[in-house]
Amino acid sequence: MTVTKWTAADVARKVIDNQSLFILDVRNADAFEDWKIEGHQFDYVNIPYFELLDGVEGILPQLPKDKDILVVCAKEGSSIMVADMLSEADATLSVSYLVGGMKSWSSYLEPIKVADLSGNGELYQFVRLGKGCLSYMVISEGEAALIDAVRFTEVFTSFAKEKNVEIKHVFDTHLHADHISGGRSIAEATGATYYLPSKDAAEVVFDYTPLEDGLTVQIGASNIDVGALYSPGHTIGSTSFVVDGKYLLTGDILFIDSIGRPDLAGLAEDWVGDLRETLYRRYRELAEDLIVLPAHFMIIDELNEDGTVAKRLGDLLAENHGLNIEDELEFRSIVTDHLPPQPNAYQQIRQVNMGKITPDHDEQTEMEIGPNRCAVR
Repeated sequence: MTVTKWTAADVARKVIDNQSLFILDVRNADAFEDWKIEGHQFDYVNIPYFELLDGVEGILPQLPKDKDILVVCAKEGSSIMVADMLSEADATLSVSYLVGGMKSWSSYLEPIKVADLSGNGELYQFVRLGKGCLSYMVISEGEAALIDAVRFTEVFTSFAKEKNVEIKHVFDTHLHADHISGGRSIAEATGATYYLPSKDAAEVVFDYTPLEDGLTVQIGASNIDVGALYSPGHTIGSTSFVVDGKYLLTGDILFIDSIGRPDLAGLAEDWVGDLRETLYRRYRELAEDLIVLPAHFMIIDELNEDGTVAKRLGDLLAENHGLNIEDELEFRSIVTDHLPPQPNAYQQIRQVNMGKITPDHDEQTEMEIGPNRCAVR
């Protein structure tokens, strides 16, 4: 059987539609253990490609005859080689390789409609499955607002064109440290206003509009409001948004199964009190029926059946462990002493998002390689 090419979009549909897939990952074991393609119905085997240079016959018993087999490597080359070897060794296997490898998986965004809003408005979530990033577009009456857009600007501008809307407002909930923001670039390309929390912007070298507590921006003529709520803790300027009175965009403060980490600017001890204040007072004063839409997810189990990442605030207040640590000293210990590894190149990413350095496309890709690590579980 001929080897076929699968794009990241093809794999994303398998994830979102909860379909089965067998992945042969030929990267080194440490790379596989750190970060891999996840799906509810996915099975895996990890065999580094250098162990297969003399032939693949020895691994054929480990491969299914009744499932698609996707060969994955870092950038594509090794997976093509192994896929061809498998096809030659057993023509009955259904073998494909991932175009662009894990590099392309890290970059792919899947737009999913979250809800209809007042007055024919719409809310979309852009799910970056390979990195765990979530961006948002609010659409109403020919206008759009973007929240936490990642660096793949063409995805958002093309989507806006498809929807026949003009991007008027671009927001970053905070100065990101785990991925490179596309917010400023999109604003420059479209003439939109770019908002950034002023408390996070002390070192930025570009112009921006301060994002302050209580700021309300109307999208279109249908009175869909995007209202800012100061919610520090992940960074000192972190700001959440209430959209259309129904949806709470929490940035990197609150996730479905975890909470934000306070240490990526080196100020965990200073910011842990702000984090607790946001999670245990500010959010608890809000309506429990608000639907939480975070800027990240950590594990595939956080995706709903339709592929969105969203959950009622009241449910999170009851179920999320990070929101139910009564002892303040225990909370402080968990979010300062039991942190996961820091994101890849996070210090350089902060510098990029301040406008201080301008790496090329390949350098940006390398900076972002790896899983989401913005949370404490």
